[in-house]
Amino acid sequence: MTPVVTITDLAKTFHLHQQGSIRIPVLAGFSAEIGAGEAVAVTGPSGRGKSSLLKLIYGSYRATGGAIRVWHDEDWVDVATAAPREVLAVRRRTIGYVTQFLRVIPRVPAEAVVAEPLLDRGIPQDTALERARHLLARLGIPQRLWHLSPMTFSGGEQQRVNIARGFAAAFPVLLLDEPTASLDSANRSRVLDLIEEARAAGSAIIAVFHDDTERRRACSREIALG
Repeated sequence: MTPVVTITDLAKTFHLHQQGSIRIPVLAGFSAEIGAGEAVAVTGPSGRGKSSLLKLIYGSYRATGGAIRVWHDEDWVDVATAAPREVLAVRRRTIGYVTQFLRVIPRVPAEAVVAEPLLDRGIPQDTALERARHLLARLGIPQRLWHLSPMTFSGGEQQRVNIARGFAAAFPVLLLDEPTASLDSANRSRVLDLIEEARAAGSAIIAVFHDDTERRRACSREIALG
């Protein structure tokens, strides 16, 4: 498979300045390579840095050392050292991220939240909203809720909006942090279907799952931390 993410000697240490400058090492000397069309599960005991690794790849956390090279616009970008403007460009066109929690602007309708990644790419609004509504329907969000802010939704409904947003655009790299954690069995299966479709379309997926069965279905191999 053609590599689209190459991680070399990655290190991350947290400094707790308000607690006597305590240093907490999370990753040290971590290396990995992920190819297009591959789904990789990040595994390991709680607290070993699985979610932190995803945030480092996305640029939410700054690496202490090492490189995180992502194939973006026909060139390699090292997210670990890239300028903020370049990281934002990578997020807009190359890396999608489904977190455990939905963060949205109040009063923005659910369908607009899902359509945002497409609108950011210049997709016409009608086309973007059609895709958003298709995903919301597929993930079991009733049509009567599409025009409402997801801040009023249940936890499971918010997570499904979050997932729909992550899969709205065809990201070459997709980060998934426990995407099925708060869902019932029917919606977990729908999310796994979306993952399989994204892989078939060539996306490289890096995911954290706590359910062994779902991890085995979604992912082709594992990367263990700790």
